[in-house]
Amino acid sequence: MEITIENSWKEVLSEEFKKSYFKNLTDFVKKEYATHQCFPKGSEIFAAFNACPFSDVKVVIIGQDPYHGQNQANGLCFSVHDGIPHPPSLINIFKEITVDMGVSYPKSGDLTRWAEQGVLLLNATLTVRAHEAGSHQQKGWEIFTDEVIKIISAQKHHVVFMLWGGFAKNKIRLIDTNKHCILSTGHPSPLSANRGYWFGNQHFSKANLYLERNGIKKINW
Repeated sequence: MEITIENSWKEVLSEEFKKSYFKNLTDFVKKEYATHQCFPKGSEIFAAFNACPFSDVKVVIIGQDPYHGQNQANGLCFSVHDGIPHPPSLINIFKEITVDMGVSYPKSGDLTRWAEQGVLLLNATLTVRAHEAGSHQQKGWEIFTDEVIKIISAQKHHVVFMLWGGFAKNKIRLIDTNKHCILSTGHPSPLSANRGYWFGNQHFSKANLYLERNGIKKINW
């Protein structure tokens, strides 16, 4: 697995890439991609980092696993390639934005447009075997992405962390809550959203308000 990752991330994560767990993870991922269909494609494994340099990070959204359906995953959590039907969680995210921000529902489910404004769309696990949810969990990715969160917390100020659902909420232990904004709510999946744990959270307007109050340009959601 060749690590093609944006230079500022390469610098802040250089020590992680040298550690034995990451070398083992690299060997595992290479073997999986050589012997099974896996997502996202190799060049997109670090897409969340490449689209959003470390210096630009304003907001962190934490997902769990890449989509495991054909042509869905593009390396950004909750995001899909252009032309792909929007998965249920993404539909609910967009529905909340239309109400919260008073904008129309977007045609494209590709969230690169957010990433390029400073939104790190970080899955805890960056790869998955096709049609096998969770198949690359507990192989080392979580160690790596937890370290990413810790480094952002330690080295930056006034970052908005959006923690959706129990898995993401657990990451609060990695974040200095005294110098960052934590927005926490239920997961946008239908199971959670339909029980009243998602809609009305106003996370997108709240994030922009926090950014603006701290002299940081808001996100065009």
